[in-house]
Amino acid sequence: MSAVVVRDLEKSYGDLQVLRGVDLDVTRGAIFALLGSNGAGKTTVVKILSTLLKADAGTALVNGFDVARQAADVRESISLTGQFAAVDEILTGRENLTLVARLRHIRNPGKVADELLERFSLTGASNRKVSTYSGGMRRRLDLAMSLIGNPPVIFLDEPTTGLDPQGRLEVWQAVEELANQGTTVLLTTQQLDEAEQLADRIAILHEGRIIVDGTLAELKELLPPAKLEYVEKQPTLEEVFFAVVGADGTTARET
Repeated sequence: MSAVVVRDLEKSYGDLQVLRGVDLDVTRGAIFALLGSNGAGKTTVVKILSTLLKADAGTALVNGFDVARQAADVRESISLTGQFAAVDEILTGRENLTLVARLRHIRNPGKVADELLERFSLTGASNRKVSTYSGGMRRRLDLAMSLIGNPPVIFLDEPTTGLDPQGRLEVWQAVEELANQGTTVLLTTQQLDEAEQLADRIAILHEGRIIVDGTLAELKELLPPAKLEYVEKQPTLEEVFFAVVGADGTTARET
């Protein structure tokens, strides 16, 4: 069974139709990238799936629970990390984790905190105030906090926003670790290389619709290979993206 199933999802804000019938299937234990430009509707999809927003039409199941009728069960099954790290800068890294574990009524919160600090390579900075952390370290701590309680599904809404290249790499490694441990990750991003690096499957959301959905290899097959002096050049995800949505934002291919 898929971890996330979305069918014909629609959402409007007044006269602005943001989602126009979105369909998604996210395999358990996979990293699924929802790729699109600003305003494509990525965050709206995540808000609906995490029960923060109601859809106008369509259905969505997360971990087998209907987001409209079983919102409490959905919330117990997920963790949501937004575009900016939700950490307390006054507290240390360990204190942040321990606090969240206590709020979630987890047994042995100190032990849980120490295990997560080690898992995300933050043990050496565990007793430092988060205000001294780099952007990448804060993001890794934020991801560690999201794992308290072992949610089977995690939504990451543009998790590398504002990070430098080193910070992005640290977050990429942490996300890959999540999937290696069996967590299902739905990642939204407008960074083409991020989707190319991380995702098992990629969907491109454009003007409120999913216009392509597949593995990186399947998306590359949408373009003919270019050949130069007997060397085959595979198209990049960036080339696929602009070929699909059009350089001027006009959809070039419908699915």
